[in-house]
Amino acid sequence: MANKGPVKKAVLLGLGLDNKDGHIRYTRGKNFHLFGGSQETHEEMQEKAIKINEHLDKRGQRLEDVTPKEFREIARQVDLKPRDEK
Repeated sequence: MANKGPVKKAVLLGLGLDNKDGHIRYTRGKNFHLFGGSQETHEEMQEKAIKINEHLDKRGQRLEDVTPKEFREIARQVDLKPRDEK
């Protein structure tokens, strides 16, 4: 078998920086890793990551195969936006 080149892999990385209770939060799922944050922030990151995966599944796509434009479209659909736009 011929080598088809490097395997593409993508992962969503979520970092929550508002933790004040000292609890260490880490969640790993299908193509995402989420670290830190308050309980509320961490739950919000989980919800958005799961919704992104649901949208990808509906489209029959994998995270590593979507274009940046397609990802931005999905992100808007799950109400994921940069912190300064909230």
